[in-house]
Amino acid sequence: MSDVGAVERTVGVGPHPEPWPEDPRLDPELLAHGDRRNVEDRFRYWKRAEIVAALDEKRFDLHIAIENLEHDANIGSIVRSANAFGVGAFHIVGRRRWNRRGAMVTDRYQHEIHHPGVASLADWARAEGRPLIAIDNAPGAEPLEGAALPANSVLVFGQEGPGISEVLQEACERMLAITQYGSTRSLNVAAAAAIAMHTWLLQHADPGRTSPFENGRA
Repeated sequence: MSDVGAVERTVGVGPHPEPWPEDPRLDPELLAHGDRRNVEDRFRYWKRAEIVAALDEKRFDLHIAIENLEHDANIGSIVRSANAFGVGAFHIVGRRRWNRRGAMVTDRYQHEIHHPGVASLADWARAEGRPLIAIDNAPGAEPLEGAALPANSVLVFGQEGPGISEVLQEACERMLAITQYGSTRSLNVAAAAAIAMHTWLLQHADPGRTSPFENGRA
């Protein structure tokens, strides 16, 4: 197939025309050289700390926790969805270093909390009064559809393939599964995480609340 006539999509914006706006949130380096980051248009040229501060004003009470035992490439995709849905913070359980490729740098605008093991996460959740809710299609799981998710939930996700470890399952108050109607044994964990987070939003996000982001794309 010929590529003649194909137009390459350029992400972001180039250098800002002078004179530059007088706004302390803006980064002189980005104004001078352009902003090609994976951010919404309203945040173009903003300093990273200023973006985080703006997001902090709109974040939801929802947290998520991801077990990191096998350096699963899906972890980054889950974090990217957490950013898109305004999740308050994400927790990495296990290895401190995790596969960030799928996050598309969105983790830089999120609050990350590391737990060396399940006991650490469980102690933190207990101290904060937050219920740990496993999202997995393991035996005994209840349907996610129709389940009431507490506003201060910590939705827990495991690795692609093995799912949530038994010790982490035992630390969770409930286990919920997404009902499936086809022949596959399970959904991809990143897809399942996105569905679960959006299910929480449907229950707790104010229908009248507008997104903190503009819909424009660069």
